[in-house]
Amino acid sequence: MTPDLSKLFDPKGIIITGVSNHPGKFGFVTLHNLIVAGYHGALFPVGREPGEVLGRDVLGSIDDVPEGAADMVFICTPQAVNEDLLRAAAAKGVTAAFFAAAGYREAGPEGVEAERRLVTLADELGIALAGPNGQGVVSTPSSMCAQIVAPYAPAGNIAVASQSGNFVSAFLNLAHHTGVGISRAVAAGNAAVLGIADYLEWFTDDPETAVSLVYIESVDDGRAMFERLRPLAERKPIVVVKGGASAAGARAAASHTGALASDDSVFDGMCRQAGLIRARDVEEAFEAAATLATQPLPNGNRVVVVTTAGGWGVAAMDAMAGTTLHAAPLPHDLEAAVDELLPPRWSKNNPIDMAGGETRDTVPAILELAAAHPDVDAVVFLGLGIQSGTAAMMRAGEFYPEHGLERIVAFHERQDSRYAEAAAEISAETGTPIVVATELATAHPDNPGPATMRANGRVCHSSAGRAVRSLDLLARHAAWRRAREL
Repeated sequence: MTPDLSKLFDPKGIIITGVSNHPGKFGFVTLHNLIVAGYHGALFPVGREPGEVLGRDVLGSIDDVPEGAADMVFICTPQAVNEDLLRAAAAKGVTAAFFAAAGYREAGPEGVEAERRLVTLADELGIALAGPNGQGVVSTPSSMCAQIVAPYAPAGNIAVASQSGNFVSAFLNLAHHTGVGISRAVAAGNAAVLGIADYLEWFTDDPETAVSLVYIESVDDGRAMFERLRPLAERKPIVVVKGGASAAGARAAASHTGALASDDSVFDGMCRQAGLIRARDVEEAFEAAATLATQPLPNGNRVVVVTTAGGWGVAAMDAMAGTTLHAAPLPHDLEAAVDELLPPRWSKNNPIDMAGGETRDTVPAILELAAAHPDVDAVVFLGLGIQSGTAAMMRAGEFYPEHGLERIVAFHERQDSRYAEAAAEISAETGTPIVVATELATAHPDNPGPATMRANGRVCHSSAGRAVRSLDLLARHAAWRRAREL
């Protein structure tokens, strides 16, 4: 039975223990982050001494919290006092607890025993226990950032569960960078009670979540996880990145989590059978999740590349080697339609290399022709932002705004914004994924092309290879679903 985690992700009130005026302490940081994120509910900071922190009254005891006013407690205090605090919180109506506190299984034999007692107590009290030794929990629908570190993230529909708090931060940072937002995020810590599968089950039923994103280092019972995750993957995509894939990484994972990493080849086979989308690293995992969250699934693997210059198209073709994607020759009717829009020097093949021949309406028109064609399953668009790159140099130069530069700069910047908007609109209208890439997404993220993608909540990949890899994972998942007639 899936635990009810609604009080963990959407509590009406939160008790924070260990709050003091020291800005380096976990209690202070957690209270700060909750206030700054604009948490919707009531906050009850508790410390050793009553007073005021960040403009909030600090209570001397959980006993001073009004009964029924909080349903989650965030524990930042030393291990020795936490069982009494959990009892006091339960007496006030708390049914969920996040333990940022350390000193449990990861700390040796005494910590193992303390964690065992904590698990028994939580079960007796009927409390959903997250952690211990965890970074925190984020829920954008509740504007909740209950974390001992930064960052918070823009709102979206990707849910994150991680066996490493560091990678929760990494995914939230990538959400900021791409503009593709987060619904929920949680660091499982030692996962004494709630494990990755528990969070994924809850995410699958969560209307705020479209895709789940997981970082995992160890699996205690591979068969049990497989049986739990396969039906979830049939309902919503699950992207997985695994630490400890190499022998050296497995040793590091054992040191980090206190559990041995599972055999990687077995894990890989489990992912394929269960329909989990396995990524090679954190960046690829986030971009795959962002693509799944914002693009339609392709009906097949036939891809057309549209590019403003030839080299990028070559890179995309190279990237498709070894994937399930197929860069098919242009259908004759599509070639003829594109030929009406471009000068004779264009490539007349796939990739559609416009060779600098685009005019005001060419890019949106060609994207629509390609995406709407029945023999095209997906489009890769390369070269976004190049006009604005020229505009940026003009804007920064000594001759701006004279000599007609103000007008041409504004035109170039409008065009790149328009291309980004067109890619999103045409993809939505045709049901064909259009993935976009430019190095400017990283080199100059304020360029109007990638900036407009980010503002619209669509990922702009930093290279053709990254775009192709995300599209390949999208296509593999779509094929898995078709094979099961889902």
